[in-house]
Amino acid sequence: MTASMAATSDQALLDSPVDAGRRHDLRRMKTVATALLVVAAVIYVVAKINEDSATWVGYVRAVAEAAMVGALADWFAVTALFRHPLGLPIPHTAIIRKRKDDIGRSLGDFVESNFLTVEVIDERLRGAEIGRRAGEWLADPSHAERAGDAIADVVRGGLEVLDDGEIQAGLEHVVRTRIDATQVAPLVGRAVELTADGGYVQRLLDGVLSGLGKYLDDNRETLRKRLHDESPRWVPERIDDRVFAKVYDIAERLITDVRSSPDHELRSSVDVRVADLAHRLRHDPEMHAKGEVWKQELLDHPEVRRWIESLWGEVKQGMLSAADDRESELRRRIVGSLQQLGHRLATEPELQTKVDEWVASALGHLVVNYRTEVSEIISSTVERWDAESTADKLELQVGRDLQFIRINGTIVGGMAGFVIHAVGQLL
Repeated sequence: MTASMAATSDQALLDSPVDAGRRHDLRRMKTVATALLVVAAVIYVVAKINEDSATWVGYVRAVAEAAMVGALADWFAVTALFRHPLGLPIPHTAIIRKRKDDIGRSLGDFVESNFLTVEVIDERLRGAEIGRRAGEWLADPSHAERAGDAIADVVRGGLEVLDDGEIQAGLEHVVRTRIDATQVAPLVGRAVELTADGGYVQRLLDGVLSGLGKYLDDNRETLRKRLHDESPRWVPERIDDRVFAKVYDIAERLITDVRSSPDHELRSSVDVRVADLAHRLRHDPEMHAKGEVWKQELLDHPEVRRWIESLWGEVKQGMLSAADDRESELRRRIVGSLQQLGHRLATEPELQTKVDEWVASALGHLVVNYRTEVSEIISSTVERWDAESTADKLELQVGRDLQFIRINGTIVGGMAGFVIHAVGQLL
């Protein structure tokens, strides 16, 4: 037996405050039963000495004698259950000490056969209305809050006992496997198609043109100076001015025309090119290959790798913080969901029936598949107990009532002695 098992058995057999009271009551009842035996013995001795002085003294002697026999017989029977009477190794005594393990197995079998059965579970659950009662309990906001606290504790405890390294490795494997299994180019192509179908390409073009027009306005002098710097020295300044003005005007008018005309050919050209790009991204093997190369380069980038490696840590920290904060969105959603579930359970008979059937089915499954384990737990626990301590513990539970057997034996024995002596006198 391991140290932990021994410690468990020792703790299981320590006296509780209730046991202390039972031990006091047991001692008191033993004293009463023994006192009756002593009184019967004294009366017997006195009556035996004076038996010839009067006829009625014989009756007293017979009563006392039979009372002693009854008291001694019942004392022997009661004592033999827990220990050897007078310390003598008489056969078939100290029964509980000798048969402790058998008693444990019998107790386990009794519980398994008479309590852990589907029929008993169904009978107990038939009128329990677990679904309705659970719903009424959860519908109370304070109760839903308590249940939410319990769920948060479970979440927190589960997160804290998990192996972060294993979880992170598994999560990274899932993420990379999922990304590796997804071709980037077709996905991007579909996104481009959706963007074009929603008119977002033209909106983007409008934004680009607006920004380009503003850029030209803000940088007119800079662009003119750049042309002057790039122009050959032999070109007159006036020619540069006229060229710049012409080019600048063309650019401004082009931007204005495109922005003001929904049917401008440039817009149509952009739509055609975007559609062609989307088609190539979705169907061109060369584009698929380039997309995969780009994807692998992105996955192998140190910053991306660090981000993937930090996923579990960030998720875990976020969940722990949310579980600890009563005002967090997670806690509010848990409590709200529990309260809503409670209202439904309290008001929807169909849902109540489903919950009741589920509970009965779940408990029935547990009983059918694990009742043997419960029986083994009981028997193995009793087997680990010390024989003497077990007998002492059982005596505390039933010993007080057993002392009444000794008392009754004394009284009944005395009555029997009176009757037997009377019959003898009559004969």
